Amino acid sequence: MKKQEIKKLTKSEILNNIDKLKKDLFNFRFQKINSQVTNPSKIGETRKTIARLKTLLKGKFNA
Repeated sequence: MKKQEIKKLTKSEILNNIDKLKKDLFNFRFQKINSQVTNPSKIGETRKTIARLKTLLKGKFNA
């Protein structure tokens, strides 16, 4: 997700995206263990996106 896309999201959309990305990350970990990962960079990208969403959630909606 790009920064502009993330800034347009509402609180509920951000929470839904975080849940979805956490499930994806969980599945990536299993794929990594079983040597089935097609794109290893997706793991880091997913972690960074979760961090961006959490940062926006904390800053934008707690202010």
